Amino acid sequence: MFNLGKLIKKDASFYRYITNVNKDLKVKPITKILIANRGEIACRVMRTAKSKGVKTVAVYSEADKNSLHVSMADESYLIGPAAAKESYLCGNKILEVAKRSGAQAIHPGYGFLSENSDFADLCEKEGIIFIGPPSDAIKAMGSKSASKDIMIKAGVPTIPGYHGEDQSMSVLKREAAKIGYPVLIKAVMGGGGKGMRIVEREEDLEDGVESSKREAIASFGDSRVLVEKYLVHPRHVEIQVFADRHGNCVHLFERDCSVQRRHQKIIEEAPAPHLSEELRKKMGDAAVAAAKAVGYVGAGTVEFILSADNTFFFMEMNTRLQVEHPITEMITKQDLVEWQLKVAESQTLPLEQEQLKIHGHSFEARIYAENPDSDFLPGTGKLAHLSTPTPSDTLRVETGVRQGDEVSVYYDPMIAKLVVWDQDREKALRYLRNALDEYHIIGLNTNISFLKRLSTHPSFMAGEVETGFIPIHKESLMAPQAPMSDDSLALAATSLLLKEINQQQNKEDPNSPWSSLGGFRINHNLKKQVKFNQKDNKVVVDVEFLGGSGKQNFRVTLNNGKVVEVLDAKLNQNNETISAHVNGRFYNNIKSVIVKDTLTIFNEGQQYQLDIPQDIKPKGGDGVLGSLVSPMPGKITKVMVNVGDSVKKGQPILLMEAMKMEHTIRSPIDGKVESLPYNVNEIVEDKKTLAVIV
Repeated sequence: MFNLGKLIKKDASFYRYITNVNKDLKVKPITKILIANRGEIACRVMRTAKSKGVKTVAVYSEADKNSLHVSMADESYLIGPAAAKESYLCGNKILEVAKRSGAQAIHPGYGFLSENSDFADLCEKEGIIFIGPPSDAIKAMGSKSASKDIMIKAGVPTIPGYHGEDQSMSVLKREAAKIGYPVLIKAVMGGGGKGMRIVEREEDLEDGVESSKREAIASFGDSRVLVEKYLVHPRHVEIQVFADRHGNCVHLFERDCSVQRRHQKIIEEAPAPHLSEELRKKMGDAAVAAAKAVGYVGAGTVEFILSADNTFFFMEMNTRLQVEHPITEMITKQDLVEWQLKVAESQTLPLEQEQLKIHGHSFEARIYAENPDSDFLPGTGKLAHLSTPTPSDTLRVETGVRQGDEVSVYYDPMIAKLVVWDQDREKALRYLRNALDEYHIIGLNTNISFLKRLSTHPSFMAGEVETGFIPIHKESLMAPQAPMSDDSLALAATSLLLKEINQQQNKEDPNSPWSSLGGFRINHNLKKQVKFNQKDNKVVVDVEFLGGSGKQNFRVTLNNGKVVEVLDAKLNQNNETISAHVNGRFYNNIKSVIVKDTLTIFNEGQQYQLDIPQDIKPKGGDGVLGSLVSPMPGKITKVMVNVGDSVKKGQPILLMEAMKMEHTIRSPIDGKVESLPYNVNEIVEDKKTLAVIV
């Protein structure tokens, strides 16, 4: 039982919220809010605010001046350089913007200032509503050791461990021995998996502690650690709680976030698989008790470790809206950001506990710019091509980026959250897999293929999840990509030549008898050899035109000697997809995109990249047919032509100075100058298009 009465008597001064609930609070309508964040969470908050007629104010760093959240807001203000410590973490700057813009409230999102008690205090001092919990609650739950003490007093189950102030190695060794190995070393002020080390043996404890302390001081400015029992095969199950200023507190059921890499979540689901109603109620009651114990107001998440025998222990409380909140919204049919706004206005919670029900099942997959094959090393770069599954009431793409945007080195590399819902877990998981097949990104490494393998793993499909899922199944999850199929290669070669035909048609007389054969007129026998480079392998494909009206028919001879017929081939959707019959099978709208020197084809759940031979490369981004690409970073010193001029192959177009040498950039073809993106004295980065000749 949770003995809150005993707790209140002991700590009445701290838990004044419980005994001094204000039943006479007046509702204060909010008409304008500032979102003190960026990316997808800023966009997410804005969507709800706009739907409720609330004006939105964005803040942005110099790196984010062209970001989606800036364009979505009613007003936007620059607050500093790219580095977060000079922009998004500058509470004073953000408050100045709030006052200047007339915003009545600040929504902190997650990360940055969302769990900063000093900022919450500062907002209150300035008369600005902080859309979050009271600063006392943030302080209490911000310290892992202090929060454990509070939970113990509240009767909430906690993991056996040492949370003391004595950080000497002798004491830590003694306490670890009492707890029993394996143990988990955690930074007292930690979060996001930083400062966490698993220690299997006593002889490894000192190294683990020192490593944790170094990471803790670098990440949080506090080297203190705590020692806990490490549970073998545990699950990470968290409960969404919500409280208002009138004494009401409810939970909105659980989320299972067990599958993680580097102690960070990668895929979440709600409700948790194989969780009984009895256990769900116990965990929900414990979460509500935890929230009440610190006088909580607003949205919060109580995280538990669930052992194999269904024993659960308090881990920590996140005093903000979680990244994975959309799956709770999907199964409860509630808008949690709307709830936050209502609570901030001093309204009561929209629903009582008995009115909340679970509807169906939902998954969230986090799309990251990272390389799973290199231990999930984060990446950066330009989203040269981006297409997503079509959003609907049962599918959400929560993102803050568009095609052409950069994933910056300054911020988290998450590109989007793909959220799906269906009537049960099996159907929702199938929906997720299909949606991942429709998520296409070119320009940088992503974890999409890894998420596909994860979602089709037999153990995951069976709901047999735990925090060590990825290391345990590493061999199968990190399996090498399947070889490119003959059909995919034939479609790739055909789509490339169809793009060339279309390009020829665009610049020739449409009545010309050659216009429908533009890609082949250099050969009297209507055959063409296409050479690709796939990683370290050279691929040679012979393509023969068989005729056709409107749609084109081809015979493709692959480098393995196999002959494939591609019939009724046609490009669709801005020349980015191909439809065709291949050896009796119809392929509909297979994505085939050219970016720079590479053709990328998405087929049968796989993504393949093929380097394009220069002599047939059609238009498609930086490095298009007739384009002139900078060989290295440099400065334009002279431009010798104008847009619209006719030029001959080999004619000088411009001069570029790079590495103290002058380079003459010449036209690769006869044609007309379509564009000249750069002027004299402008600095150009590597591999940028300097001119396009058509």
